Amino acid sequence: MNKSELVASIAQKVGSSKKSAEENLDTLIEIISEELKNKGKIQLVGFGSFETRKRSDRKGKNPRTGEELRIPASTVPVFKAGKVLKDAVNK
Repeated sequence: MNKSELVASIAQKVGSSKKSAEENLDTLIEIISEELKNKGKIQLVGFGSFETRKRSDRKGKNPRTGEELRIPASTVPVFKAGKVLKDAVNK
């Protein structure tokens, strides 16, 4: 499912316009992004949590040349599924 299909599904379930559903989805994504940028955490009970983790620098290889290079440390977003979501997927 891509974004436009998700927007259509939200609009149908809620009974709103696609434009309104898209605005709400964009707002949700923006809020999650801002919170993660500020090193925060968002927990949606039953669904999961969004947070950031630090990834230390490490060695890597250029796949074309095989040349070894250093990948710098970074902060990455992480989603951890909640129990209810895991159970629903494994049902």
